Amino acid sequence: MPTWAPHSACLGASVYNSSMFAPLVAGAITASAVAAGYQSMAPAGQWYGRTFTGLGRGARQIALTYDDGPNDPHTLRLLEVLAKHGVPATFFLIGRYVRSRPEIVREIVRAGHLVGNHTFSHALLIFKSEAEIRRELLDCRAALEDAVGAHSKLFRPPFGGRRPAVLRIARELGFEPVMWNVTSYDWNAPSAEAIEKKVARQLRGGDVILLHDGGHLGMGADRSRTVAATGRMIARYKSAREFVTVEQMMKSAASFQPQAAS
Repeated sequence: MPTWAPHSACLGASVYNSSMFAPLVAGAITASAVAAGYQSMAPAGQWYGRTFTGLGRGARQIALTYDDGPNDPHTLRLLEVLAKHGVPATFFLIGRYVRSRPEIVREIVRAGHLVGNHTFSHALLIFKSEAEIRRELLDCRAALEDAVGAHSKLFRPPFGGRRPAVLRIARELGFEPVMWNVTSYDWNAPSAEAIEKKVARQLRGGDVILLHDGGHLGMGADRSRTVAATGRMIARYKSAREFVTVEQMMKSAASFQPQAAS
């Protein structure tokens, strides 16, 4: 056998292995990028830092949360439904709407509900600089303070979008990030019944339910289906569940023992 043959065979094997290995590396990188992107928006994702998403399976409590208000007239109609049933809720408000409708924010607080920070302009924070993230949170906080004074330290990122800097800056400013574990899809639901069914399929106990009393594109978004669905959900679950604000649920977290998986 020629003296160069073993070297040639080894070289061929090396080239072959490299050609096979490259797609695997590329695939792993792609999968990691997809996973990282998913975690930046996934409601229950915890890769980029701790967020509150509920108590877990088996708890009796439910927290109704509403994003993108205040919204004229549907926030006020929603307050009527909540008052009728004596149920508290948590509202994550957009600062620029707070500036234009502070009287609605005052009505929310007077009714005993909690208000939280949903940034000033509903920006997708994963694409914002650290200075922009800080400004979005501070401007919304200032709008809320001007409207109602002291309020909760809760913060919900628009679209659920966050990266490590978002959560770090939020905590530096004294905010507690809040996500959710039940998505109602009320922004595009065809009816109140459809919203209620979406929620019912996901409800397990200890849930933070995402709903909307407004729309980030403009004041006056039609949330009549959400208002009607809220009444239906309260009537359906009030006898078996306890409706609480997110802050009340957080206080229960330390003593709650999760239900063992069967």
